[in-house]
Amino acid sequence: MSKKSTEPGQFEQSMQELEQIVQQLEQGELTLEQALTQFERGIVLVKHSQQQLQAAEQKVQILLQQQGSEQLQPFSPQAGD
Repeated sequence: MSKKSTEPGQFEQSMQELEQIVQQLEQGELTLEQALTQFERGIVLVKHSQQQLQAAEQKVQILLQQQGSEQLQPFSPQAGD
């Protein structure tokens, strides 16, 4: 297994890696040290992903304000999707 950087990449990659970590931890085949290392990596990924989501939400809020709408509207998919 290659060494992961301490700074996660894109959101989707972070989520995929987080899913892999959860699977490894659920299998229970890791040593205590390996499990702790994976858990720490998971915490880093979660924090970074939360920051990315907050930044995206802020961008959406700014775009809506520029359009004269100050609140997020619920998403409703169009018929036929």
